Amino acid sequence: MELAEAMSQVPGVHGQLSLSDRAEILGGPSPPHCDLPMPTYSGVAGFVWRLFCSPFLVPWLVRRLHVLRPDLVVCAMPGPLDPVFLVALRVCRVPIVVVVHDADPHPGDVFPMMLKLQRVIVRRANAVVTLSAHVAQRLREQGLVRPGVRVVAIGHPPRDFGPAVQPFAHGGPLRLLFFGRLLPYKGLDLLADALRVLGPRADLETRIVGSGPESPPLSALRGLPGVTVENRWVPEHEIGTIIAWADALVLPYREASQSGAAAAAIAACRFVVATQVGGLVEQVRDYALARLCDPDPSSIAAALDGLLKDRGTVVPYTHHSNSSWQSFAQAILDVAATAPGEATV
Repeated sequence: MELAEAMSQVPGVHGQLSLSDRAEILGGPSPPHCDLPMPTYSGVAGFVWRLFCSPFLVPWLVRRLHVLRPDLVVCAMPGPLDPVFLVALRVCRVPIVVVVHDADPHPGDVFPMMLKLQRVIVRRANAVVTLSAHVAQRLREQGLVRPGVRVVAIGHPPRDFGPAVQPFAHGGPLRLLFFGRLLPYKGLDLLADALRVLGPRADLETRIVGSGPESPPLSALRGLPGVTVENRWVPEHEIGTIIAWADALVLPYREASQSGAAAAAIAACRFVVATQVGGLVEQVRDYALARLCDPDPSSIAAALDGLLKDRGTVVPYTHHSNSSWQSFAQAILDVAATAPGEATV
């Protein structure tokens, strides 16, 4: 949605948006205009049924594409039905740029076929964009990209979920937030151990919010004083409020391609405590409110302790504009303009 809007702000470009017809934001309080709602599915049985119906879905997509007449398609988040969409694009001779978020599966990911499907799209893409140089390098090492096809790393723009006040404006204890999928690679066990190292603190309140399977680290976090765990799906309209509650976000990851939570923290001008792993380093190292540490409990605890001690020294709050998304859109268009089978955009 952000990318389509930013595309339309580039001179000479009209951005169009295609989403799942079941997309949560389409039923939200301020739904975006969706030019091509894509019929999708619920559950494995629904997915199999959609694939079974693909001989009818492809002609429908071809007709819709002839109406919309895109010069270029950007696949912003690869999904299971993309191979069906790809067939229609090839029929219509529309080039495609694929934005790749992950080159390797993360421990605990519940969609084991996603990366295999993503590789099908990547091999047929006219250009590939990654959100970190770390992922770009992994794609090159895996040999997934056709000769002559560019792989370009463009940093994830800040993701603004709404207005937020300056950190510590509430005048109470440091509010520390972990936000996102509650999976093994996110280092929740490291965070639990780091909080044990710090010990009970009257000046620290920790909140874990996200969705994932129940696990020993979550049980351990629930048992710590000053820690609350909310294992639930978070609707889009709640995210801004949750980010605004926090003074700092903690990203104790064991591995990372990049982080949407970090992008949200940067947009809201929150402190970030993050481990030095994967593409996470390049995403936050130039951010003034970031504190980098090693992926071990003592280093995370030391970073949190330093934040507690230095909380009086606050960088002035600045609200991010949409200019970073416009730059992101322009960079993608620049990549597409030099891609094999280039389009007029």
